[in-house]
Amino acid sequence: MRIRIVDAFTDRPFAGNPAGVMLFDGPFPDDDRLQAVAAEVNLSETAFARPLDGTHRGGEGEEADWALRWFTPSTEVDMCGHATLATAHILHTTGAATGTVRFATRCGVLTTTAHEDGSLTLDFPTSSLTPLAVPDGLAEALGAAPLSVHDTSDHIGDLLVELSDERTVHALTPDWHALAGRSRRGVIVTAPAADPALGYDFVSRGFFPNVGIDEDPVTGSAHTALAPFWAARLGRTELTGLQGGARRGRVRTALRGDRTLLTGRAVTVIDGEFLV
Repeated sequence: MRIRIVDAFTDRPFAGNPAGVMLFDGPFPDDDRLQAVAAEVNLSETAFARPLDGTHRGGEGEEADWALRWFTPSTEVDMCGHATLATAHILHTTGAATGTVRFATRCGVLTTTAHEDGSLTLDFPTSSLTPLAVPDGLAEALGAAPLSVHDTSDHIGDLLVELSDERTVHALTPDWHALAGRSRRGVIVTAPAADPALGYDFVSRGFFPNVGIDEDPVTGSAHTALAPFWAARLGRTELTGLQGGARRGRVRTALRGDRTLLTGRAVTVIDGEFLV
């Protein structure tokens, strides 16, 4: 079985968010086997994809070209942006697909579109945002005082936490154990860019100890919540986010009502073979 490692939401290797990508010609192996492969790869997500016959339809009757699933080292998840971008990148760079690709996933049919400049755009559902009171102990777990807290939609399952400034976001050293269990998936922290002239409008970091990931460098799905959050505050529907701690990447977002477009690049860094 051939596997690639792709750095997503970056135009250079060893940046952005790495994902494993494995393509199958026929049906997926058993779930236990997919989970074992994801644990062995040990990245925040490994994507598994297989072609469909052209007549497959998603939950709302939409046709799809490929089935796509995402696994962390410990569990299967409902939505993943960077591993979707990585999968689309492999399909296009290997000639397995051109133009727009429709993926049947646990959260419905998602589309990706390749552009002449090498970038890819993902079309994802926009997350809802429900204001919450600041939960007890959250400031202590993060090491910073939240300005606001929002719950996100079921497919994401994160707390979105607004902090005072970019410097505070970058300086965080959270208590992973204390953050676990505070939401269905994890905690996204965000703040406005200190200097938008640097090419981004907001910053974020994502902590997901619930699914075996202390910090995810660049979380595409989180930007379906970050896009409407910052669009409301900055008064623009097209924005760029910078995410990550030691390892960072950029996501261009375009809010289109109940859909959010996420655009980025990807680089294949490893092309290898599973021997078992």
